[in-house]
Amino acid sequence: MKKLLFFLYLLSFFSCRQALKPAPKEDWGTYKKAYSLLSQQTDSAFYYFNKVTSNSKDSLPIALAYNNMAMIQSDAGDYYGAQESLTQSLKFLNENNPKHYPYLASDYNELGMNSSNLKNYEAAIGYYNKTLHFTNDSNLIALALNNQAIAFQETKNYRRAIALYTTIIRQSGNDSVAYARVLTNLAFTRWLQSTAFNAKTDLLKALRIRLEKNDQWGQNSSYAHLSDYYDRSHPDSALFYARAMYAVARQLNSPDDQVQALEKLIRNSPVAQTKNYFARYRALNDSIQTARNSAKNQFALIRYNVEKNKAENLKLQKDNSEKQYQIARQTIRFYITISVFIILGIVAIRWYRNKKHRQEHEKKEAILETQRKASKKVHDTLANDIYSIMKKVQHVPELNQDWLIDDIDDVYQRARDISHEMIPGSDIDFHKTISGLLQSFGSENTKVVIVGNSAEIWQKINTVYKFELKYILQELMVNMEKHSRANNVVIKFEERGDLCLITYFDNGIGLSDGHARQNGLINTGNRINSIKGTITFESSAGSGLEIKITFPIA
Repeated sequence: MKKLLFFLYLLSFFSCRQALKPAPKEDWGTYKKAYSLLSQQTDSAFYYFNKVTSNSKDSLPIALAYNNMAMIQSDAGDYYGAQESLTQSLKFLNENNPKHYPYLASDYNELGMNSSNLKNYEAAIGYYNKTLHFTNDSNLIALALNNQAIAFQETKNYRRAIALYTTIIRQSGNDSVAYARVLTNLAFTRWLQSTAFNAKTDLLKALRIRLEKNDQWGQNSSYAHLSDYYDRSHPDSALFYARAMYAVARQLNSPDDQVQALEKLIRNSPVAQTKNYFARYRALNDSIQTARNSAKNQFALIRYNVEKNKAENLKLQKDNSEKQYQIARQTIRFYITISVFIILGIVAIRWYRNKKHRQEHEKKEAILETQRKASKKVHDTLANDIYSIMKKVQHVPELNQDWLIDDIDDVYQRARDISHEMIPGSDIDFHKTISGLLQSFGSENTKVVIVGNSAEIWQKINTVYKFELKYILQELMVNMEKHSRANNVVIKFEERGDLCLITYFDNGIGLSDGHARQNGLINTGNRINSIKGTITFESSAGSGLEIKITFPIA
């Protein structure tokens, strides 16, 4: 396979190219690394050229990277991929900038070669004209004219091809490699135009120059021309030169030229040898196609990654361009946010303190109101009754003991009732009160089970807490009856160190967070807070409901 060489021209039977390298720059590190791998590891070179297209901020290295990628793709037989890379390269070059002319000329020369390889010779001729427009380099002019002449030859426009070869050969030395190239192409084209033309002398002269110059690629071309020239008139000579071409192609490790040589050998060899040559031809041709397909897939994958990286890099570039501005904005936002949080914190603290103070004030007012009511009731009932008893004892000496006991017992019972009203739930049988409350929600369809509701637990609980817990449990059971559709409910009471845990379970439909807020359960939070407790809900739709209430015993 043809290799890309540093500062050299690559010559082949079909067309020629000029490899370009810009003046070294300090910020072209990745490009220089890729270029250094160009003649040894083309896949690695392709990878690093791709990095250039993705990461470089300068348009020129990107253009040159795409140009070199196209050369690698073309050598691997990926002609369509090469055309795409060259089209990308042109986007980064300015046709109005004379400094870009050498690179524009190289791109158009490569586009012409790829169009020729794709049998689109008319397009190739146009690209070679553009190459000539953007270059004054005599070597590249000779290459472009030679390539254009080959395209005219392939379209059978032998007159134009011969005119171009004649122009080129006049500018070449009589013993140079370039002279030999044009001489063999001119002679062969004249023979194609008229088989009566004796091309042997010029073809052999070109071969001699190439042998003297050790130009193996040129020798490969000469042997191909000579084999075709003798194909009809002297099959033995055609076979001789086909074998010579095959040997040189193998030395050059050029599969494409080996395939061409094998085609000639199959056409001119004895029948006994044809089978062997055909087997080699088929195996080599299949190998070439497999390698090219593999290369195309590899290049496509790398290109995909490059495009992905390029998009990411563009985003990073955009982010970097706004970085300082964003930092300033973020700093301002940060201080504003801190200030807002401080203000909100102060407001929240003051609100919390006011709320707490208000709640304490309301509790005190409630206690005072209860005391006032109790005082009035004691005054209106008990005080008057006791005063009446005292009068009877003072003025009615005949009173018997039973009367006195009955009146005093009546006063006692009413005093006990008033004390219950002042401090609800203070009775020693509070666990029975709770059991009665919970069991009242049972029915034929709903079974209520109570676990751990003992008098010992309630005796340790603050009297005020009992009052709040009664209404909390009542609210839970009301919610169960209205919404849960449960047929089994369990309420469990546990003492855990200094805490009491009440766990509510049901096997109902459960509830979502939104429903929990709607059904009033969250409203129990105020009562939970008043007893310094916590309440948690664990549920999902269709899986029942579990509620845990924890509060300090003392």
